[in-house]
Amino acid sequence: MHSKRTNSRQKHTPSLLFTHIVNTWRGVLMTKEGFTLWFTGLSGAGKTTIAKLVEFLLQDKMKVRVQLLDGDLLREVLNQDLGFSREDRMKQIKCAVFMTRLLNQNGVHVLASFITPYEEMREYCCSHIPNYHEVFVNCSLEECIQRDVKGLYKKAIAGQINQFTGISDPFEIPLEPDLILDTVTELPEESAEKVLSYIVDQQLI
Repeated sequence: MHSKRTNSRQKHTPSLLFTHIVNTWRGVLMTKEGFTLWFTGLSGAGKTTIAKLVEFLLQDKMKVRVQLLDGDLLREVLNQDLGFSREDRMKQIKCAVFMTRLLNQNGVHVLASFITPYEEMREYCCSHIPNYHEVFVNCSLEECIQRDVKGLYKKAIAGQINQFTGISDPFEIPLEPDLILDTVTELPEESAEKVLSYIVDQQLI
């Protein structure tokens, strides 16, 4: 009889593994969901340059969990089969949004650097990323052509690259961005400071 009572108590005593699992999931559920800053603008406008500076300020200086997602890198690693048609561009953005959601849900802030040329794409991002903030990196086409760090504009103008944003494919100016950076008049460091001020003002961290 005594043995049965002992076994009954043992059955209802939570195991160490069960306790560990509960505590782990409690920690996950209590993790504050991350925010996303979505940098949009022409190729060569300075999106990734600024995003990298912001990443350094947040990660190394302020010890904040943050991840930079770059459109060129995403194409190179995951989406090599995609071209630059409207449909393929949308697939690229949907892939980026999916990755962003996963990171945000696990408390990681995301700095996403994608041309995102169509308002339709930006509306998709806004509707699928709960804590979405749009940063328009504004730079004139003339300035981007003059910079042409990767030589892409030269090829596009020569007809060697089809459906290139700003040359043979449109870039639709964002209608209601949360923040506008003017990289014609601002240094990258100045733009990064503006982004950091926005993050603090909006109490995102």
